[in-house]
Amino acid sequence: MSRSVRTASVTSRLNNDVYKHRGFTLLEVLVALVIVGTALGASLRAVGSLTQNSGDLRAAMMATWSAENRLTQIRMAQEWPALGKRQFACPQDELALLCDEQVFATPNPFFLRVEVGVFDSQHTRRIIKLTQVVSSAQ
Repeated sequence: MSRSVRTASVTSRLNNDVYKHRGFTLLEVLVALVIVGTALGASLRAVGSLTQNSGDLRAAMMATWSAENRLTQIRMAQEWPALGKRQFACPQDELALLCDEQVFATPNPFFLRVEVGVFDSQHTRRIIKLTQVVSSAQ
């Protein structure tokens, strides 16, 4: 066999191997797209969940501030609140909140128990509830 025939034969075989393994098949590309799409969908759900949790944490923090404000007001003014229940608006920034204050007698007549619950503006769910004992000898 001559050298040129053998070289042509080797070159032809190499070219065929190159063309056989040149790229991905359509099926491989589609499987890769499904995998990437699933991963991106899971990432979007995770980001959405984090965003929702962030909003809930912000609302809980602001509700805590509202309840603490009312309890601090009672302490600072040395109030002796009337027994019973009352509601009042206690907004924080653009968040509309509703405070629900309940005052209970205790076994000791010199103390009252004050509970402040903070609800969202539609009064559908309580966000937080804080309790404080107030003494008459403040």
